[in-house]
Formats: sequence, C-alpha cells, structure tokens
Amino acid sequence: MDLPSLAVILQAALSPNPDERKAAEQSLNQFQYAPQHLVRLLQIIVDNNVDMGVRQVASIHFKNFIAKNWSPLDSDAQQKISQSDKDVVRDHILVFVTQVPPLLRVQLGECLKTVIHSDYPEQWPRLLDWVKLNLQDQQVYGALYVLRILSRKYEFKSDEERIPVYRIVDETFPHLLNIFNRLVQIVNPSLEVADLIKLICKIFWSSIYLEIPKLLFDQNIFNAWMMLFLNILERPVPSEGQPVDPDLRKSWGWWKVKKWTVHILNRLYTRFGDLKLQNPENRAFAQTFQKHYAGKILECHLNLLNVIRGYLPDRVINLILQYLSNSISRNSMYTMLQPRLDVLLFEIVFPLMCFNDNDQKLWVEDPHEYVRKGYDIIEDLYSPRTASMDFVSELVRKRGKENLQKFIQFIVEIFRRYDEASAEYKPYRQKDGALLAIGALCDKLKQTEPYKSELERMLVQHVFPEFSSPVGHLRAKAAWVAGQYAHINFSDQNNFRQALQCVVSRMQDPELPVRVDSVFALRSFIEACKDLNEIRPILPRLLDEFFKLMNEVENEDLVFTLETIVDKFGEEMAPYALGLCQNLAAAFWRCMNTAEADEEADDPGALAAVGCLRAISTILESVSRLPHLFVQIEPTLLPIMRRMLTTDGQEVFEEVLEIVSYMTFFSPTISLDMWSLWPLMMEALADWAIDFFPNILVPLDNYISRGTAHFLTCKEPNYQQSLWNMISSIMSDKNMEDNDIVPAPKLIEVVFQNCRGQVDHWVEPYLRITVERLRHTEKSYVKCLFMQVIADALYYNAALTLTILQKLGVASEIFHVWFHLLQQVKKSGMRANFKREHEKKVCCLGLTSLLALPADQLPGEALGRVFRANLDLLVAYKDQVAEAAKEEEAEDDDDMDGFQTDDEDEDGNGFDKEMGVDADDGEDADTITLRKLAEQAKSFRPNDDDDDDSDDDYSDDEELQSPIDEVDPFVFFVDSIKGKLKMFCHHSRCHHVICSPYKINFPVVIQSSDPLRFENLTQTLEFNYQALANGVAQHAEQRRAEIEKEKLEKSSAASAS
Repeated sequence: MDLPSLAVILQAALSPNPDERKAAEQSLNQFQYAPQHLVRLLQIIVDNNVDMGVRQVASIHFKNFIAKNWSPLDSDAQQKISQSDKDVVRDHILVFVTQVPPLLRVQLGECLKTVIHSDYPEQWPRLLDWVKLNLQDQQVYGALYVLRILSRKYEFKSDEERIPVYRIVDETFPHLLNIFNRLVQIVNPSLEVADLIKLICKIFWSSIYLEIPKLLFDQNIFNAWMMLFLNILERPVPSEGQPVDPDLRKSWGWWKVKKWTVHILNRLYTRFGDLKLQNPENRAFAQTFQKHYAGKILECHLNLLNVIRGYLPDRVINLILQYLSNSISRNSMYTMLQPRLDVLLFEIVFPLMCFNDNDQKLWVEDPHEYVRKGYDIIEDLYSPRTASMDFVSELVRKRGKENLQKFIQFIVEIFRRYDEASAEYKPYRQKDGALLAIGALCDKLKQTEPYKSELERMLVQHVFPEFSSPVGHLRAKAAWVAGQYAHINFSDQNNFRQALQCVVSRMQDPELPVRVDSVFALRSFIEACKDLNEIRPILPRLLDEFFKLMNEVENEDLVFTLETIVDKFGEEMAPYALGLCQNLAAAFWRCMNTAEADEEADDPGALAAVGCLRAISTILESVSRLPHLFVQIEPTLLPIMRRMLTTDGQEVFEEVLEIVSYMTFFSPTISLDMWSLWPLMMEALADWAIDFFPNILVPLDNYISRGTAHFLTCKEPNYQQSLWNMISSIMSDKNMEDNDIVPAPKLIEVVFQNCRGQVDHWVEPYLRITVERLRHTEKSYVKCLFMQVIADALYYNAALTLTILQKLGVASEIFHVWFHLLQQVKKSGMRANFKREHEKKVCCLGLTSLLALPADQLPGEALGRVFRANLDLLVAYKDQVAEAAKEEEAEDDDDMDGFQTDDEDEDGNGFDKEMGVDADDGEDADTITLRKLAEQAKSFRPNDDDDDDSDDDYSDDEELQSPIDEVDPFVFFVDSIKGKLKMFCHHSRCHHVICSPYKINFPVVIQSSDPLRFENLTQTLEFNYQALANGVAQHAEQRRAEIEKEKLEKSSAASAS
C-alpha cells in the first residue's frame, strides 16, 4: 500500500460513521504485516503536511503494532517484522522522536522504549555511540531523551543484568556533567533549560537507584555532581512564567526539577545515611556522604520549608519531611535540627496537619473524591499531611523525652482556646489538626504515663462533644479519633457505650465523609466490645446503614467492617446471611464495572471487589452449620462464580475459588448449577490458571467426595474423562516442576478413596502416569505422594493393582522405592518420610490390603517385608495419635496452630515417638475442615530442602476429611488377616509400647487356612515383631470396643435431639 492510500485509510479511521471506521480498521489490520507498512506509518507520523489527527492515528497504530510484534513473547513464533524494516525504524526513530510535537512524541517514546528494551545492546550496539555523539553535538535534547529511556531499562536490574549500565555511565556521565554545569550557569534560564536539567536528573536517578556506579565513587566526580544538585536545591525557582492554576503549577518544569533533585538526595541519604547498614565496599563512600553532604542537604531542606508560606508543591514538602524524619534518629543530624525544631514543629508541620482550604473545597464540591483521597495508600505516599504525621510520630518515638510533653502542651493549649472561644471564633481547623495529632500518637500515648491515665477523660472532654459539632470535618475527625482509642480500658463503661452510640449515630450523618469515618471507627468498637448486647439490639440498623453506604462508596475498608461484624456474631448472622450476600454481590458487580471502566490496576473499585468476595466467604463460614442457607444463597453467587472462573476473573480467582469451595462443601447436595462450574475450572487450569492448581484442588475434591454418584454416572460432560485429561496432561508435562504438580496425585487419591470398586478401568491409567512421573521425581516429599497413590490403589483393589504393576514390569521397583522411603531416617534418627498421621494411615491400609492376598500373588519373602513394615507403621501411627491427644489435652486452646512431626520429639527413649495434630477446640469440625482445605492451597509448596527438620508447610492436610477417616487401621489389619494369623507375645519382659499394657505372656499360636505359609513367616519373624503383632491384635480389639461405644453415644444423642 502506497503512502497516499494509507493516509486515506487513516483518515477514514477518524470518520464519525462507525461503518467507515470499522472498514478502515479492517484494512489496517489486513495490510499491517505487509513489507514497508511500518516504515510508511513512520513517514506519515513525521510529515508536517499531513493532518494532525491522521498523524495521531498513525502513531497509535505504530505504537500498538511494535508493542505486539517487535519482540513476540513466544520466541518460536514467526517474526512479523522484516529485518530491513526494523533497521529503518531504528535508524530514524532516534531523530524523529524529538522532532515531532509532544502529542506524537509520547507514542514514539513508547515505541522507542519497546525497541531499546528488546534490542539493546545485542541487536543495537551502535545506540550508545549515537547518544555520545549527540551529547557533544547540537542534538542534546534528543540524546538526553534517548539516554533517559536507556538508563530506565536498568533502573531495577541487579547483578549480571545490570552490567551494561556500567558502560553507559562511564561513557555518558562525563558529558552529562559538562552539560549540567553549563545549564546551571545560564542566567535567566528558559523553561527549555528546565526540561534538559530534569532529563539529566532522571538519568542520574535511574543509574543510582539500586547501586552507585563505580565512577561516582571517585570523590572529585561525585562532589561535582553534588555541588550542582545543591545549587539547584538552594536557588529559588524563577517567579516569572509560573502558572496560576495549582495543578499546572506543580507540573511546571522548574518545580519538576526541584522535585527530582530532592528525590535524588533523599535516595542517597536513604542508602548511605546510616553507616551501620553499609557493606564494607560502600562504607567509605557512606562516611564521605554523611560527613560532607547530609548536613548541607538538611540545611537546604529547612530553608526550602521556610518558603512554605509562599508555595511548595505537595510532593516536594512530602519528600523534605521524609528526609527530616529519617534524620531524627541520627545524633549528628538531630543536633543540627534541634535549634530550629520548635519553629519547624509548630509553625510548619502542625499547620500541614490542619484542615485547609483545599480540603474544604473538595469536601463541598466532591465528597466522594475527598473520601477516596483520604483512604488511598498511593495518595498517602505523596501527601504532606501524612508526612507531617509521620514526622511527629517519629519525633515522639525516637526523641520523646525532649518533645512529647511540649507537643502535648501545645495540643492542650489549642483545646483550651477552642473551648473558651465563642462559636464564631472557634479555631475549628486547628482543633481538627490537634485531633489528628492525638490520633496519630495513639500508640505512644497508650503506653506513656501520665498521658495513658488521662486518655478516657481526654476523649470525654475533647472528642465526644465534636460528634455534635456544626462543622462536618470535626464530626468526621471525632469518629476517627474515637476509633483509634476504642481498645483502651475504660474505667467507666458508660463512656465506651457513649462513644459507640456516637459513632453509630454518625452513620446517618448528612455528610458522606462523616458516615464513612464512622463506619471505619465502628470496626474498632466491635473488635473492642466485650458485651455484644451493646450491639445486638442495633445490628439490623447497622447493617442497613452499612449497605446504604456501600451503595455510595467503593472502599475495601468498608468491607473489613462487615467482616468484623460477621466474625463477632457468627451464626447469629444467619437471619441476615442471604441479604448480606445479595448486597455484597451487588456491590461486587458495581466495583467490577467501575474497575473495568477506569482500567486502572490500582483502582479502589478493584480492591473493594476483592473485599466483597472475602466478606462473602466470611459469611459462608459463619453459617457453615446451617446448610439450608447455602441453597438460598446459591442463586445470588452463581453468576459471580460463573463469570469470575473465566479470564475475566483473574484478579479475583483465588477468592472465587474459596467461595466455590464453601458452596460445594456445606450445601446439602451439589446442585447441577454448581456442577456447571467444573468445566470452567478445567478450562482455566488448562489455559492460564496452573498457578491456582492448589486452590482448584479444594472444590474438585468436594465435587468427587460429596457428589460421587454424579461424578461416576454423568456422561455429558464426562467428569471422569475430564479429570483424567487434566491430571495426565499435567503429570506428563516435563516442563512442570515437581512442586507444581503436587495437587495431581492428591486428586488421584480422592478418586481411589471415594470411588472404591467403581473405577476399575481408571486404575491402570492412573498407575501408569504415576509410575512414569515417579521415575523423574527428585523430591522425597513428592515421591511419598506418588507412593500414597500406590497405597490407595492397593486399598482400592490389591489384586488388581498388583496385577497392573506386574504387567507394567515395575512391581519390584515400586516396592523397593516404597520400603526405602519407609526406612529412611534423618540425622536425628527420626523418620524422614510419611511423617503425618494421614500418610501413615494410607500406607498402613495399602500394606494391609497386600497381606490379604493369596500366596500365589504375594510370595513369602514379600509377605515378611510387608508384615514388618506394616507393624512398624501401625506402632508409629498409634504413638502419634496418642501423643496428639495428649498435647491437645495439655495445651487445649493454646495457640499451637498445627502440627508436630517426628523430628520434634527427641526424648531419647529409643522409640518412634511421633507427634500429631493439635486440633482446634471449640470450632465445628466441618468448618475447621473447609478452612484447612482452603489454607491447604497456601501450604502446598514443599520445601526445597528435603532434609529440613520441619513439616509445618504441609500440616494443613491433616484436618482434611476422606472416606478412610472411618476406617481404623488396627481393626482393618486384624480383620484382613482374620482366620489366617493370630499371634501372642511369649516374652515375659516385653515392655513395648503396645504390649506392655496387656502384660502378655503366651506361647505363639497359629491358626490359618494356609498353615505352612504362616508357619514359615513365624519362623522368620524376629521376636520383637511377634510381640508387636500381639500388641496390635490386642489394641485392635480395644479400638473396636471404643468405636462401638462412640456409635452408641452418637445414636443416643441423635435420638435425644
């Protein structure tokens, strides 16, 4: 396509007629890969005779095409741009990028960034030579512009990736220094000079952000740079030409220069202001910086703050106060600060904490924006008010002896003047600042006498009255301060009650910011409330006001308050659960729509959407013992789950999966609508969600274990085939690390345990893929998971499993690996593998199932090994369960949080004293189980070091429910070999942990349908194993009696209810 034709198509892309626009876009897409297309676009962009609108369309198309195709993410993909076109673009874009108008420069700059990040230095080695040449020529702006992009490529790079920046600095910084020096000496400099200095500052910033280049370790060179920065810092900004509009003013070139200068000096101080933090090679540099420059910078900053009564941009004030805050703890710097501290504190810092004209304007004209800015973390990073609060907090924390009393006296004096003044003369804004200061210092004041004892009186006297203030911002500040102090010990509970009532009443305030601050304060009062009867009567009204506010404001902190209410009231929220979920679902959709419309990653709507889903999960957990509610709630949540399990929900995928987990676990049955989510999860897992595999495991487990019949019988879709396709794909993928496939064997275990006797045709495929992956697995933990699959298969059907292993020719190999893992110990002598109760139990059931096989399937030698290994595991399992019960009884509700492994018990008694789970007391078992299911996802990544003496990462598994929970391994062992073997220990001094309680002293008696086989076993069985066998038999009968007793008790309890 020639240039005129291309220009016509680009012109058509601007047409008000949508059909013409669509046709133009189709034509552009059709010809975009044609040779010279990219070059012709560039020609149109730089042609001053072409309409600006057409040039802009061309620049956007050019930028998007380069971003997508210059360096495709798939390295194997065919290159869409010819090498000759790339050469032309690289040769010309450097010149054109600074010649085009700013509107187009933005687009070409993005293109240049893409090309540099892709090609430098390998495919574009001459780029640095071009920069150096133009720094010495008349094209200084272009060279600086390109060098800025080049240096930014390495701003966050470290180690080897950073190496190219050393050459860039060595070859360009001498030229930069000369240019910088000449620019600073210009009398009455123009705005263009400011633009050049700003670019130099940005290049310097990117080059020193992570590490100081060696060139700057030369004291003379570094001093030359510092003198120029200090010069910029000290000299006043030109008054001529400053915009009147505040937004334009802060972006004016010379204020930008000032900001970047302060930014650089702060960065150097942060890195080198504290000698204790320096490594040896930087220590000398840090000493030089501290000795010669830190104090000068402080002096300049203080002088700069003195002009605050004129004008300083918010960001500059914020950065200066950060520098001053960092100086407080350093003696030499604090000594310099002290003489000017009172003026700084009371005349500069405190006024910044007070409500001001800009606040008032925003409060009146856009209260929603006022609320957003007040709770935006990003805003806090740039806010002078936040920096002032941080300065005061740091001052009283690090230098409290000299400063806390006088600052509090200053605040008290403001309170006094406010109280004494008539309404029209009250210093409302100063009172606002004083309350902000009191709230900011709450941690210090709560710990420090005499202030600690006076806090309650201070609240009653100076905070509570402001709930009725005619001034809105004081009502809001009163709510905020009350929330900060809600947790203090009130000597008079009436004062706590009054504060709570005030906060609740302000939730109906006519002013939006007051309502929002009141809801946030309410959270603290609910947390602090010891008697829920204070809140219970007003709970419906609270929830109504809460959701009215959620309809107005998108803020995740609002949702935190709701979560606190739900946590506190638990099942009492049942009458409100459906309404809460409906309101939260509606709020979620609003937040998502806002986030999509704004397309900003840090949009508060996106954060609030996540908060809504978390709150829904909290509600579902609180009513987990009321399954009928899940049926009512499901239609409300189903649209969210359906939509957000696709690529649309990548930002909230984890939260949605948690909701799916609750719905599939606690609902009376899994509905067909809920089953419709299975294909969505499988599709996501195959496409983009592999990182969420541990999270997806949880609902998949629920589907199989709680909807077993549907899983087995449904053919459209075929869930069994779907599961196999997914597991086989993941386990056969050699590019996937062992840690990443951990959920796959877990799912095979779920199938074998829940579908016992019903999936014979899947046993061989699952065993085949397990054995194949096992052979390529290095990590012991993952090997153990695969061996548990073998054990589960044996428990499922031992004869079938053994036949398949023999058919595959791997039976001997598998049992060799299994017994090796069982016998492996750590340096401490503790068991290295199968350390949790569940793992031992699975192995016991698998090994016991082997013992029940006829002699022709399990030879005598194998019988003996299996028998011994099984007895060892049963003993270990019994010890672990007993120790867990003892720990639970001893610790009761203590915060043990989890699991103790073999490694943690080394009391030298010579036995495998393995310890177990310290289950939470006082929570419903199902709730614990599902919480553990959800948390399991976070703990599924095994440690890289298999020798680590801790299994804490995997302890969450222990609480999971499975069909084998009802199977007692001792009873199963005895029942499996009943009629084949009965043994009693005949040693009068046996003290084994199992035998000793029974004082057994009997001869060995064998009764068997195959006497010769078991006689041979007995003859080869060591004495201690004979003793163990007798003990296991005795313990099995004890367990059988206990189980029967538990069943009777449960039956009686059910009848009584």
